Amino acid sequence: MADKKNLKFGDVFFAELNQDAYLKKIYEDILYNYAIKVFGFNKRRKREIPIKDALAFADLLSKSNHATLYDSQKMWAQEIVTMLHYIYPEDEKVSYIAGSVLSSIGNYQGTNIVKSSFDGVGTLDKIFAGYKKEYYTIPADPEKQFMSAQKIVYDHFADEYYSYSGPTSMGKSYIMRMFIKQQIFSGVKNNFALVVPTKALINEVRIKITDDLQYMLHENNYHIVTAAGDAVLMKNSEENSERRYIFIMTPERLLYLLINEQNIQLDYLFIDEAHKLSGADNRSPFYYQIVHMLSEREHRPHFVFASPNVPNPEIYLSLIAGVESNESKKQKLASSFSPVSQVKFLINLDDNEVDVYNEHTKETVPLTSIALEDADLTDVLLRFEKDDKGVERQCIIYFPSTRKTVVAARDFAANRVEKSNDKELIELAKDIKNDIHGDYYLAELISKGIAYHIGYLPASIRQRIEDLFRAGSITALFCTSTLVEGVNLPADNLFITDFKNGSKHMKAVDFRNLIGRVGRLEYNLYGNVFLVASSEKANEKYVTLLQEDIAPQTLSIEKGLTKPQKQNVIEALLHGTVELVKYPEKQSADSYDLMRKFAIILLNDILKNRNSRVRQEFRQLMKPGDEDKIRALFASNEEYIQDDDITISVDQSESLHQAISQNGLEFPAVDEQGNFDSVQLLAFLERLCRIFKWEIYESETLGHVGKYSKKHGRLSWYAVILSQWVQGDGLNKIMFQAISYKQRNPENALYIDNNYVDYNDSREHRNIVISDVLSVIDKVILFKISNYFLKVSKAYKEIRQVEKVPNDWYEFVEYGSTNKKIINIQKHGFSRESSLYILNHGKDYIAQTEPELKLKKSLLECSNEGVKKDAAIIKYNIPDLFVD
Repeated sequence: MADKKNLKFGDVFFAELNQDAYLKKIYEDILYNYAIKVFGFNKRRKREIPIKDALAFADLLSKSNHATLYDSQKMWAQEIVTMLHYIYPEDEKVSYIAGSVLSSIGNYQGTNIVKSSFDGVGTLDKIFAGYKKEYYTIPADPEKQFMSAQKIVYDHFADEYYSYSGPTSMGKSYIMRMFIKQQIFSGVKNNFALVVPTKALINEVRIKITDDLQYMLHENNYHIVTAAGDAVLMKNSEENSERRYIFIMTPERLLYLLINEQNIQLDYLFIDEAHKLSGADNRSPFYYQIVHMLSEREHRPHFVFASPNVPNPEIYLSLIAGVESNESKKQKLASSFSPVSQVKFLINLDDNEVDVYNEHTKETVPLTSIALEDADLTDVLLRFEKDDKGVERQCIIYFPSTRKTVVAARDFAANRVEKSNDKELIELAKDIKNDIHGDYYLAELISKGIAYHIGYLPASIRQRIEDLFRAGSITALFCTSTLVEGVNLPADNLFITDFKNGSKHMKAVDFRNLIGRVGRLEYNLYGNVFLVASSEKANEKYVTLLQEDIAPQTLSIEKGLTKPQKQNVIEALLHGTVELVKYPEKQSADSYDLMRKFAIILLNDILKNRNSRVRQEFRQLMKPGDEDKIRALFASNEEYIQDDDITISVDQSESLHQAISQNGLEFPAVDEQGNFDSVQLLAFLERLCRIFKWEIYESETLGHVGKYSKKHGRLSWYAVILSQWVQGDGLNKIMFQAISYKQRNPENALYIDNNYVDYNDSREHRNIVISDVLSVIDKVILFKISNYFLKVSKAYKEIRQVEKVPNDWYEFVEYGSTNKKIINIQKHGFSRESSLYILNHGKDYIAQTEPELKLKKSLLECSNEGVKKDAAIIKYNIPDLFVD
């Protein structure tokens, strides 16, 4: 009885409204008519819709104050008026009530889109509406307003820690940017760090923050830093003691910055896409290490976690030292409200049937059959290529693998002609041919307004593709999981061709994150998601993913490793080794890497007596005295102390320490002209292979042993590409040499679809070689080898007690050159490609190189689009770099 007494009228009323059969019937009819119009089934009989009743229901739902149905009912109201506005674009009553509904739910941008004349009903209502709009006004951008959830989150950023989640279109990173902008505008002197999951996102966030702040950066002595070697970070003179930073980095980069620059104080740590801390992502340990290191500092930063669609975002606060679970539950927000509605269609190519999915009944609504027999994906894409006025739609097409992405993009392009009147497309196509290779498929696709977006593409080209897609010049973008990992691109339609990410099935959280990428609040209130299935089984899997609620998340330390794998780690440490045996025999490389990184963290925490979340998890499986035994086994070497780098285990570090201190390990010599002996380089890599035990820890790449040759064939190949890369060779030259090698050695030269085949020098095989080389540069040269060289460089400085390493190959790899001038230009924010261009046109654009670099302002108007875009950003970050 007590519970009934405490019930509010709103809870009862809106709970009953949610089950109203008439509302459900009206909504399904609206959904059906919307779908009929989207598909252009004009001859199909539409259902009768009582518009007045539909708008009345929308108005009621928009005012929901139900304790748990609040978000979903407001979204339901938005969906009704959004679809009605699409079906009846000229109906003034629909537009008027849509404005009322959108204003009521706080979607002020939406009211601008529907161009509603609504400004409140009656004087008091108008006064309250004006007050409410002012309350939600964004301090750093007074022309815009926050949504309710955004405002709640924004107001909590001053707290010691906070974690929030919401749909992709909630604008989670936008709130961070507006907070930083307001802090700087208010004269606050803080250092901010934004952690993004991939390098592909660094430049996107850098561009957005630069655009937000522009000249405010220089006026307030703030600088954006994306790498530890950035020039603005290196200027530590007394006159720059007031300099403040905005760090935009991957977790790996930030960890190395914290290890190497321990004097840098962070005041705010924002972790975007925090759901990477769940599951078996082998990069998640970097987040653990960063958060724990910073939470142990005397001056702890404010910790902010943002994740998509997670029902329990407070789980990530448990990584912060000293935060109790009862405290963390108060410091979180889990919102399901999205300002953009996503309508989901299921297209089954197996039986040519089309359905639309009803989110509120969790059922599919049959529409009709596809007009074409034996239709394939290209047929479906062509159907939605243009709207009913002939204007090309913005479409993103998702694939689980690179190969499928490229093939599908080419198939679609076969039906298009070149856009010869678009100068930017022509310019980019020409640059791709010149910079990568004349036969590279991407150049041909670009000229037709089509592109593929893959992580290994050079950053400068990838950024221009994203810019041209946002501008509408590129209208069809075929992509891999880079879209799932946070790249934000506007699109009207999203086509999902598989329920996998790579070879693994997508989880509900990733699936919802992917779906949320469609829809552009700047232009409309909806986006269409087409789930394309080639079999009934795939169709059923899509329906399951749509029906599945996102489960409460766990941390990767809890479920990413099995209990036997954790016990494997403990047993190894108790035997005085970190040379873990894979468990079981078929354990994947990623799972083994995750296990190994957690083992490194655990050992380090035991030795330093740190009560981290990792140590707490393993401690549950340990016997009394186990930690003391491990400490005794590994603390015997007083000369060597393990640092906080989790990519290198103690056995590797001790071996490296001995190689430098006793056996004279040094990087290969490089003369004044930047030349070196490639034979010595390979010998150096072979030596590192033994020091770092690559045959055990990098058996798939750096330490791979040929099945028949028993040699490090892949390492030899990497050495060739590494030599070309640090010599400053352009990608075009590297590709030419790689293809030439395959021409001379065609036997079993390519690995395609799990088989070795002979190289035939066809355009297809050339493109496979190009893709392989780009992938090696991205994943092996710039990630794996770069990280190992960084470790050598750091150890050398500590052991030899020097500030600078002779022939620092870490720098050569990181900047792709042994040329000091090119390295210096890159340290100021230019890409490798832009730096090569500037140096090659030095008379036109370089004012001086000593004592510090100065570039001519004419560079801001140079003919190279990539260079010009780099310069346009850098002029705000380092304005004194440019002189008349």
